[in-house]
Amino acid sequence: MSNLIEKTRSSYDYPLLIKQLFLSPLAYNPDQQIIYRDQLTFTYKTWKERVHRLANALASVGVIQGSTVAVMDWDSHRYLEAYYAVPMMGAVLHTINVRLSAEQMLYTIDHAEDDVIICHSEFLPLLEAIRGRISEGRKFILIDEGDEVFNHHFEFEGEYEKMLAEASPEFDFPEFDENTRATTFYTTGTTGLPKGVYFSHRQLVLHTLSTTAALSSNSIQGRLHRESVYMPLTPMFHVHAWGIPYIATFLGTKQVYPGKYIPAFLLKLLENHKVTFSHCVPTILNMLLKDPTSLQCDLSRWTCIIGGAALPRSIAIEALRRGIDVFGGYGMSETCPVLSLSQLTEMDLDLSPEEQADIRCRTGVPIGLAQMRVVDHDGKDVPNDDKTPGEIIVRSPYLTQGYLKDHVHSEKLWEGGWMHTNDVACVNEKGSIRITDRSKDVIKVGGEWLSSLEIEDVIARHEGVSEVAVIGAFDLNWGEIPLAIVVAKPGAIFDDRDIIQIVKASVDSGVLPREAITMKVQRADLIDKTSIGKINKVALRGRFL
Repeated sequence: MSNLIEKTRSSYDYPLLIKQLFLSPLAYNPDQQIIYRDQLTFTYKTWKERVHRLANALASVGVIQGSTVAVMDWDSHRYLEAYYAVPMMGAVLHTINVRLSAEQMLYTIDHAEDDVIICHSEFLPLLEAIRGRISEGRKFILIDEGDEVFNHHFEFEGEYEKMLAEASPEFDFPEFDENTRATTFYTTGTTGLPKGVYFSHRQLVLHTLSTTAALSSNSIQGRLHRESVYMPLTPMFHVHAWGIPYIATFLGTKQVYPGKYIPAFLLKLLENHKVTFSHCVPTILNMLLKDPTSLQCDLSRWTCIIGGAALPRSIAIEALRRGIDVFGGYGMSETCPVLSLSQLTEMDLDLSPEEQADIRCRTGVPIGLAQMRVVDHDGKDVPNDDKTPGEIIVRSPYLTQGYLKDHVHSEKLWEGGWMHTNDVACVNEKGSIRITDRSKDVIKVGGEWLSSLEIEDVIARHEGVSEVAVIGAFDLNWGEIPLAIVVAKPGAIFDDRDIIQIVKASVDSGVLPREAITMKVQRADLIDKTSIGKINKVALRGRFL
């Protein structure tokens, strides 16, 4: 026995590093393709060389273990290269949210202590606006795709492609502690300063393996596998594009990167490359379905996870009628992010589109390694009746340990040893979770909780409604009442009474609680969105209350 123990101690201690994900597809699928905007196509073998070249280029400008490298780019192969090269060097990748305000962006650059910033030429105006306040000592690398470069006053270390061309295609990526920080990005909160969320190599690898198992193990529906064709429709600065690029690369699938989001061009890529798997927020899917060119596209092979916000039932039904395998997923910036998926069983697929939509729009069941509970104010699990509301709290080995340099909010996030999501939900008899609202968006009418999401889903079914958001408005008698902010489709003719009537009909049929009938309606030309496409209810409250 002592010999066995000694042998075990002297064996290779396999650290869970991103490097291990990187090596996998290169061994068995080096000729698979990675495509960028129909402008560039190369194999995994070439991509491997590019990752090594990027590491050498970064090392030439002083990047070492512990440095922070920031990226400002569209969804591209370059971002994918940075996902690997930077953390595999032992440095930290900061994915800058290019939709933040100038003040917020400056804060994140300083707070993350960026040493090098790789910037696409189209984002130079954002940097130029804060140039005088960016601390000295930072270095900049330009991504120039041949477009006219904005007039700026930065000194660049070089241009991305030229630096890669001059760099060696071999880099010796070191091994180090798997708990080393690999990535940092910032939450897109609607109030206060953004909070830094960070993940280690170990956490990213565990998230990749767990989500890979969840997406590949379902027999028919909601699958991502080696034969898939993957295209992200979530910004790569946001939670590692939900971690799916790591999965697609680990599996060795064909990958298509669209660059800037232009609906007609996205649909062209979907059609031409026979894309089978994507992920996006509801507003992006709705935008694609409404684009006139979508009617000429065959979307029947396409599987799409919807997250970031609840999948509206009306959008789910429309997508199903177009042949799209659409279903919900759930997670947060702090959870890496995937916690649960609403995949269907073979029996569920025999249901009508309307019946399937009820399942597909749910938050779903936890994936492997994720523990999820829905608890009341006393921390006790709510009954599995799909009615009793509570807060979702979670545990998993891949959740962030806290907020960067923010002990107070970190303690609050992990109060009681569980991560608090502030999402209100209920659970059915099968253990499937259904989010009813964010805790801050629940409308309290006469002491009763009313879900803004459920009212939004009912109003969205009106054929004349393009978008809708529901917020709580002060009322002298009820305390709060729902205020529906409605955007009409072009040319649609209806009045506020039509909206109220559709809500009343849902109250009469038992779909909505009776308190919903207190609702009022406000017309708008647009619904405010956050930087990642979610409805910005804080901004809406500022405009309409």
